[in-house]
Amino acid sequence: MSIFNVLTMIGGLALFLFGMHIMGDGLTKASGGKLEKILEKLTSNKIYAVLLGAGVTAIIQSSSATTVMVVGFVNSGLMKLSQAIGVIMGANIGTTITSWLLSLIGLEGDNLIVTLCKPESFTPILALIGVILLMFTKRQKYQNVGNILLGFTVLMFGMSTMSGAVEPLADVPEFANFMIHFKNPILALLVGLILTAIIQSSSASVGILQALSVTGVVDYRLAIPIIMGQNIGTCVTALLSSVGASTNGKRAAVVHLYIKILGTTSFLLLFYLLNMFLHFDFLDQPANAIGIAVIHSVYNIFATCILLPLSKGLEKLSCLTIRDKAEETVVVAPEFQALDVRFLDTPAIAVARCKEVAVKMAELSRKALFQAMDLLKHFDKDKAEQVCEIESIVDQYEDELGKYLVKLSSKSLTEQDSHTISMLLHCIGDFERISDHAVNICDSAREMYTKEQEFSKKAQEEISIFSGLIREIVDTSVRVFETEDLQLAKDVEPMEEVVDGLNDEIKKRHIKRLRKGKCTIELGFALSDITTNYERVADHCSNIAISLIQIPDDVYGSHDYVEHLEKGEDSQYHEALVKYTEKYMLP
Repeated sequence: MSIFNVLTMIGGLALFLFGMHIMGDGLTKASGGKLEKILEKLTSNKIYAVLLGAGVTAIIQSSSATTVMVVGFVNSGLMKLSQAIGVIMGANIGTTITSWLLSLIGLEGDNLIVTLCKPESFTPILALIGVILLMFTKRQKYQNVGNILLGFTVLMFGMSTMSGAVEPLADVPEFANFMIHFKNPILALLVGLILTAIIQSSSASVGILQALSVTGVVDYRLAIPIIMGQNIGTCVTALLSSVGASTNGKRAAVVHLYIKILGTTSFLLLFYLLNMFLHFDFLDQPANAIGIAVIHSVYNIFATCILLPLSKGLEKLSCLTIRDKAEETVVVAPEFQALDVRFLDTPAIAVARCKEVAVKMAELSRKALFQAMDLLKHFDKDKAEQVCEIESIVDQYEDELGKYLVKLSSKSLTEQDSHTISMLLHCIGDFERISDHAVNICDSAREMYTKEQEFSKKAQEEISIFSGLIREIVDTSVRVFETEDLQLAKDVEPMEEVVDGLNDEIKKRHIKRLRKGKCTIELGFALSDITTNYERVADHCSNIAISLIQIPDDVYGSHDYVEHLEKGEDSQYHEALVKYTEKYMLP
C-alpha cells in the first residue's frame, strides 16, 4: 500500500464525514424543526417515546444531535427525565439506519435489481438532481432536498473511495498481523470507543469499520467488540453537552452512558456465554458491510428491549450518581432556561424557544402598561412598584433574548427561521420600549397623586376613551405577535392613525379649557405627558405589526408602508380607519 493510497483513504474519509454533515444538515432543515418539536409533546408512554426517538434520529441522521436536544429539554424543564430515557433508547435504534445505507456499497451480483441498488448506479443521478435544485431553484424547500441528495452522494463517494483505498491492505501481511493484536475483545472495544469519541459519531465510525471490512482482515470476532465500543463512544457528545447543565440535564447524559454500558455488558456476556455452548462458526469469517449493519441494529434493539422495562431503575441510578445539591446555584433565571445553548446546534428548536420567551416578554410589557394605566384612576403604591419591577424584568428579557438571537443568527438557518429571527430582533426592542412608557405613565400618576391633582370630568372622559383605544391596539399587537396573523396585523396601522388624531384633538381641547380657566398649566403638562406616552406606545405597536407583515418579504420600512397605505386604495385599511374613528370618537 503506497503513500497515495493513504492520501486517497484520508480524502475519502474527509468526503465521507463532509457528506454526512451536509446530508444531516439538509435533513434537519427539510424537517423544519417539526420532528424535533414533537419531542417536547411526549406522553408518559415508553413505547411511543422509543418510536419517536428512533423516527427523529432516522430522519435527521444523528443520535448525538437527538441526545443533545434531549439533554437541553431536560435541562430547561421542558421534558421529564423519565420521558428522556425512552427517547434516548429510540435514538440509539434510529442511528443504525446510516449503517444500512452504507451497506449498499458491499452489494455483489449482476442481476438487474442488485445492480440498480448499487450506489454507483443511482448516485450520479441523485447528484445531478441535487445540483439542479441548488443552482436553478430559489425556494428553500427544494434547496434543502438538493443538499440532502448531494450530501448522500458525497457520503457514498467518500465511502467508496475509502473502501477502494484500503482494499490493497488485504495483500499486506503486516496489516493482518497488526489486526491480530486487537483480537482481545476488551482491547477491540477500547479501539471502537476511542475512535468514536474522537470523531463524535457512531454512524461515522461504523462506516469506517464497514470500509475496512473490504480488506477481508476484519472478522466478526473483531468487529463485534469494536461495534460495542463505538456505541459507548458516542456518549461523549452528550456528556460534553451536559457540562454546565442543571442536575436533571446531567442525569439525562449519564442515563445515556448507563444505557450503553449496561447494554454492551449484557449483550457481550450473553453472546460469549452462548458461544461457549453453540460455538458460532461465523466469528472467524471475514465481516462485510451488511453483517456489520446487522450487528449494529441487533445490539441496539436488544439493549432497548432489556433496558426499557428497567427505565425506572435507570432513572434512580442516575439520581444516585448525580445527587441533588442542598443549595444548587441557579446560573440562569427560570425565565431564560428555555434559551439553552445546546439548542443552538438545532436552530429550529432554538428559534421556537426564542419565540416562546419573546411572547412572555410581550405579555409582561402589556401587563405593565395596563397596570400603569389603571393607576391614573386609582393610584396604589404597591402596584406602582410592581410596574417598575416588571419593567426591570422586561429589560432582562430584551438583553438575554438579544444575545441569544445574535448567536443563533450565525448558524445555518432556513429562510423561515431567518425571517423569524429578524422579526424577533425588531419586535423585542418595541416591547421593551412599551414597558418604559408604562413607567413614564406610572410616574405621571404618582406625581398627580402626590400633589393631590385631579383632571376635570371632561378630561377624565377623554382619557378614558383614549385608554380604551390603547388597550385595544396593544392587545391586538400582542395577539398578532403570538399568532403571526397577518390579516389581523393590518388592523394595527388604522388604529395607530386614530391614536395620532386623538392625541392632537385632546391637546387642542385642553388648550381651550386652559383659556377658559377650567384647567391648570400643571395639569396640562401631566395630560400632555400621558397622551404623548400613549401615542408612542401606539407607534411601537405599529412597528411590531409592520415587522410581521414585511419581513417575510425580506423588506422592512415602516415609513414606506404607511405612505403606501395612505396614498393607495387599500379598502381594508380605509374601512378599519373609519371603524376605529367612529368607535373612539370624542363626545
